[in-house]
Amino acid sequence: MSGDFDFEPIRGLPERLPPGESIIWQGAPEWKSLARRSLHVTAITVYFVVLLTWATVAALYDGFGTGGVAASTLWLALLGGFAVGLLGFYAWLAARTSVYTITNRRLVMRIGVALPITINLPFKIVHSAALKTYADGTGDIPLVITGEHRLSYFIMWPHIRPWRISNPQPMLRTVPNAADVAAKLSAALAAAAGQAPQAAPASTKPEEWPDLTGEPALPAAS
Repeated sequence: MSGDFDFEPIRGLPERLPPGESIIWQGAPEWKSLARRSLHVTAITVYFVVLLTWATVAALYDGFGTGGVAASTLWLALLGGFAVGLLGFYAWLAARTSVYTITNRRLVMRIGVALPITINLPFKIVHSAALKTYADGTGDIPLVITGEHRLSYFIMWPHIRPWRISNPQPMLRTVPNAADVAAKLSAALAAAAGQAPQAAPASTKPEEWPDLTGEPALPAAS
């Protein structure tokens, strides 16, 4: 699969960086965390386990023997295994084909499994950003884009903040060592804006996402 991007002069970038621009950090989603938190593999697994349990109890209640129970629930087990496996494989592909790049001037996102695209986000259009961390050290870093710069929610998915369809917010999704990545992004944004770096507020609960429509969580470039 690495040959699919041999045209890139620098991994994750469609062209060489101009003079004065340098890479600060590169990374990609952690695929297991992406599968759990974006594709909801854990919830789907639990759903099929509940269905299997119910089907087994119902078959026993109807008087099926061990062989009959196995035969009546086999299709459900295969369907559940196929669904979970397919989602896990997609998460692996999405992580494998994605590259997030932070430079001293912009954020570049190379995303897309079947049709790779490159999204350039200069710091001058980044109003704010935030950090949400998880127990495994991965985290999400969404960005609010200013002005008339609009992105397609569906083209960007899953590299987009959930449910912000009317005002899509591109997001570094389930990146490892998310706190360190946020610190690097904060410093880069601050330097571009001529400000001192600020600490990004982190949350581990979905209901405690910082409100990104007010004051910037990370400093925004002017």
